[in-house]
Amino acid sequence: MDSDQWDRRYAAKDLVWSAGPNRWVEEVAADLPPGRALDLAAGEGRNALWLAERGWSATAVDFSAVALDRARSLAGQRLGEHAGRVTLIRADVRDYPPDPAGFDLVVIAYLQLEAELRGPVMRSAAAAVASGGLLLVVAHDSDNLAHGSGGPQDPAVLYSADDVVADIDGCGLRVVRAEPRPRPVEGTRDAIDAFLLATRDR
Repeated sequence: MDSDQWDRRYAAKDLVWSAGPNRWVEEVAADLPPGRALDLAAGEGRNALWLAERGWSATAVDFSAVALDRARSLAGQRLGEHAGRVTLIRADVRDYPPDPAGFDLVVIAYLQLEAELRGPVMRSAAAAVASGGLLLVVAHDSDNLAHGSGGPQDPAVLYSADDVVADIDGCGLRVVRAEPRPRPVEGTRDAIDAFLLATRDR
């Protein structure tokens, strides 16, 4: 889907995604000290907003103007005078160059791209991780199509945590966890997510 298609999708509903953070982002970041965070393909900014509420300086990047307008409105409502903790950047993550070693946490949640497009984004994200920082990638797993529920139905844009491990090989990160994870979905069988957590050792 291009930015116009996403604009229409976001405009059709008050919130396409939940107001709260992704469950895996919350699991990883709940006990981290606040720092600098980068949320790539941030959509309506749910992860960046949650991090900002916890004291982080969060940069949210997305190519949908409608999604970012909603994130800006939500930042004003939820953060008040601290709305400036969230920086919103309209850009296609396939072309966006984040600051090298500029972030203590880099999040990519459900960015579903073909392998030839995904690899450069993952390497760019890995390069943005500061010393002691983390890269968290969550995606609809390749096995979700046959054994899970929801998510894209095109196998070309599905991938595993091991695929991301291969993508970031040679980027100087140490893989902490790389695995499929079941995610409960109300009324149907669990979805299967790819989960990767990697760090740049000090």
